[in-house]
Amino acid sequence: MVKDELRRQHIELPSWAFGNSGTRFKVFAQPGVPRDPYEKIADAAQVHRYTGVAPTVALHIPWDRVDDYGDLAGHARELGVGIGAINSNVFQDDDYKLGSVTHPDAAVRRKALDHLLECVDIMDRTGSDILKLWFSDGTNYPGQDDIRARQDRLAEALESVYARLGEGQRFLLEYKLFEPAFYMTDLPDWGTAYAHCVKLGPKAQVVVDTGHHAPGTNIEFIVAFLLREGKLGGFDFNSRFYADDDLMVGAADPFQLFRIMFEVVRGGGYTEDVAFMLDQCHNIEPKIPGQIRSVMNVQEATAKALLVDRDALGAAQREGDVLGANAVLMDAYNTDVRPLLAQLRQDMGLAPDPMAAYARSGYFDKVVEERVGGSQAGWGA
Repeated sequence: MVKDELRRQHIELPSWAFGNSGTRFKVFAQPGVPRDPYEKIADAAQVHRYTGVAPTVALHIPWDRVDDYGDLAGHARELGVGIGAINSNVFQDDDYKLGSVTHPDAAVRRKALDHLLECVDIMDRTGSDILKLWFSDGTNYPGQDDIRARQDRLAEALESVYARLGEGQRFLLEYKLFEPAFYMTDLPDWGTAYAHCVKLGPKAQVVVDTGHHAPGTNIEFIVAFLLREGKLGGFDFNSRFYADDDLMVGAADPFQLFRIMFEVVRGGGYTEDVAFMLDQCHNIEPKIPGQIRSVMNVQEATAKALLVDRDALGAAQREGDVLGANAVLMDAYNTDVRPLLAQLRQDMGLAPDPMAAYARSGYFDKVVEERVGGSQAGWGA
């Protein structure tokens, strides 16, 4: 039963993970980095080839803009993957210095909204059913702008995007505690995102980015609450130790990832339409192995969550057995699930160790030799 659940896991990859990226201080370029969206998808296909559970690639517009999105989707299919969520970008234009959809100037707000609607057009052409929305909008100084008016502008823009969504499409609204707006962020937390989504309807849901919370935040509580309300749309999996989200998920705190995945399993999110997506930019580690390891980390946390003896846990909870209940969770967490996952991969016709299989493939040496000339893709391009 656990193997069956793991076999159908779907972890979406971000196209931007395969380009050059870094911290606020430095980007360390690497050899063999993709030069266009087609090469990004080719690299993402390698991750799916060795893990078997990463069949879609999220695009970021305009970083992944092409002339023919149908052709790009066809290219993905030929490589055994598909186009996933479309991510909008209203934070890298000079006009957005004071905000995008919450900007005090109506002309700037219109420009930002037109981009969001363009992203829905791209969804139509690629077959994507998810639009990801994140806004860097906010203020740096008290009195800089009207806080309530900015919420009104945000709501107006979201209503327009919601109305444009087609059948089977939805948008996921992301939040972030701080940065780049340090006094007041227009979408700073899950409660603000939730309030906007509730007002809009079933096609609007919240995405939980595991790197976007204050230290000590109980993310699994947020997950449990949103699942209970039917408003958990998906995850951006990463680790927050860049003060944001660029490191591999589960690398520094695998126990937190396990706790989150347990609430997903316990709350029915694993069998519902909750999107598991990675949101990472690899700086000092190689790109493709970084994504493979991230997928494996999510798999391991999920396997442990599925192994929790729910009956024993429920009995201990009803009896008020504090230590017994905790022990049930810890027994599952301390189980070595790597042999289980290795056997699962063999059952799927894959190598039991994805990292070693990729290293043996020679793909990296091949792309280093082939990808000479042109401009490497990077954060912001």
